[in-house]
Amino acid sequence: MLKKKYHSQKIEIGCDEAGRGCLAGPVVAAAVILPKDFYFNEINDSKILSEKKRIKLEKIILNNAISYGIGICTVNEIDKFNILNASITAMHRAINHIAEEFDTILVDGNKFHKYKNKEHICIVKGDSKYLNIAAASILAKNYRDRIMQNLSKEFPQYLWEQNKGYPTKRHRQAILSHGANIYHRKSFKLMSNQKKLF
Repeated sequence: MLKKKYHSQKIEIGCDEAGRGCLAGPVVAAAVILPKDFYFNEINDSKILSEKKRIKLEKIILNNAISYGIGICTVNEIDKFNILNASITAMHRAINHIAEEFDTILVDGNKFHKYKNKEHICIVKGDSKYLNIAAASILAKNYRDRIMQNLSKEFPQYLWEQNKGYPTKRHRQAILSHGANIYHRKSFKLMSNQKKLF
């Protein structure tokens, strides 16, 4: 059972990202404040939920959230900043959209850059421990999946509607057959023979 809060008397944001391990596409983060008494036991780490379940839970989260935000870092920014800094930048951008006052940011993972003067707490595997981080993981995952589904219409040969840009065997085979494109992360090792791709 996931915990509702880290601090019982503070207003907390849950924050998480999606797409950090992908070979293509942006990294997307979400930030969310849930009501103090809100709990829905099906909400969990997005990685262990089916797409159908995530879509169902997304509606419940959005209908109940006090405030939420989405932040994106582009492929160019990932290549410029590195994936860790891009992920944190996306989180900051998501938090920028939060319309309510808050005290604390709960972050999935073990790295974060200070956001203004706010307290932040990094929690390894936080998306499987805290409800608000799990909710953020669902929002970020669904938002990014839709981006990749749309990009797949432009570049169907990479099967992004299925793999969402992750390094599956078929995705790597498609890169080998067709080369990389503008949405692939040049700073990532897409194939063992990287120099022939660009």
